[in-house]
Parts: sequence; C-alpha cells; structure tokens
Amino acid sequence: MSDVVPIKLACLDLAGTTVGDIAMVERAFAEAIATQGIVPGTGAYARAMVHVHRSRGCPKIDVFRGIFPGNEAQAQAANLTFERSYEGALERAGLVPMPGVLEVLDKLRGTGIKLAVITGFSRVTLSRVLSVLGWHDKIDLAISPEDAGGRGRPWPDMVLHAVLRLGVEDVRQVAVIGDSESDMLCGRRAGASIVAGVMTGVHSKERLLKGGATHILDSIADFPSLILSDDLGATQTASSAR
Repeated sequence: MSDVVPIKLACLDLAGTTVGDIAMVERAFAEAIATQGIVPGTGAYARAMVHVHRSRGCPKIDVFRGIFPGNEAQAQAANLTFERSYEGALERAGLVPMPGVLEVLDKLRGTGIKLAVITGFSRVTLSRVLSVLGWHDKIDLAISPEDAGGRGRPWPDMVLHAVLRLGVEDVRQVAVIGDSESDMLCGRRAGASIVAGVMTGVHSKERLLKGGATHILDSIADFPSLILSDDLGATQTASSAR
C-alpha cells in the first residue's frame, strides 16, 4: 500500500502485555486498599476492585485517588503500600516474560525499530522491574508517568515523550501495544498509526475496541508480523474483529 508509513517506534506496555504479572498487581492493589480499612468481603472492597480493573494501565496513584477522592494523604499512603507490596512480590517470585516476548524484542530491534516501554508504575517501581527482567540492553527507553511530566495513560504524554526522546519524525511512525482500554486511548490520542490490543491481559476485546484499538492480537508474539507488514489490510483489523 503506497500510503503505509513504516513503523520506527514501538511503545510496549508491561503488565499483561510483555510480562505476566497481573495476579501480582491485583494482590498489591488489594493489600494497599486493605491497609486503608477497605477489606475483602465488604461492598466498599468490591467497588474499589471494580475501579482498579476499569483503571488498569493508568498511573497507580491516579487509581488510588479515584478510590479515595478528596483524600490525598490516604491515596498516597495506599500507593506507597502498593509499591512495597509489589516490589516485595518481585523479590520473592521474580517476573516471567510473556511467551515469545524476548524474540519479539530482538526481532524488532534487529530491524532498526526503536523500543520504548511505557507503564503506569512509578519510576522507582519501573526501575526495579527492569532490573529484575534484565532488559536494559533490549529496549531503548523506559517511561513512567513522572518522566512525561506526571500525566500517564490515558493521556498521550508518554508516547509523545518517547517520540521526542528517540527522534521519531512523525507520530504515524509509532505503533502502540497494550492490554487495557487506557493503552488504546493513549495510543490513539498520540496519533499512532497502529494501536494493537492484546488478549493476554485484563480487558476484553470489546473494551479494547472501545478504546480505539486498530488491531486485536492474540498475544505480543503476533506484533512483529503486524508492524513489519507492507500491507496492514492483510492483518486482523479492529473493523473486522468479532
């Protein structure tokens, strides 16, 4: 297709997309909420966990601000507990990359595509995650909301920060992949030409399409064939996904 713009930058989500730590994240949220008096078995706990699910991909502090509106001290305290709980789980269990993800990273970098990891984790937690994974030599950039001025997903700031930092000339040369609605909104608002939703995470195909996914993939293993294709019409697009 003559109007296809070659992809120069891929922005990759972490939890649920490149690493399989969804259960660890959920437990950390539950523990953090419990320290603030919202315990399992109560209606308040059920409502809080629904909010957590709906807000996946967003900055963790913003999630807690939604659970404790108007109480910044409580939100900050819960966020601190979340970080300690999650990092403790990393120490005990480590992290397992999604099947095929290391091959994906190597293949994309081998074609000259820049790789940026974007996340809702804080900079401290993100640094710990990268240390555990040992990915420092496999990616070009890792971005937390703090790195992009404080606004995380669904805002486009982290993707645009990657565009600027890595010298990408055109936002249409960007592909974004993630497992949450906020990932999709972030990619579309940033102007990425490919915004791929994967079915290995927390949100359904319907939620991903609602967020603006241009493509639905079974897993990140399908990502290289999509963004390296000369004819995106040959892939499964959002309009044809069922």
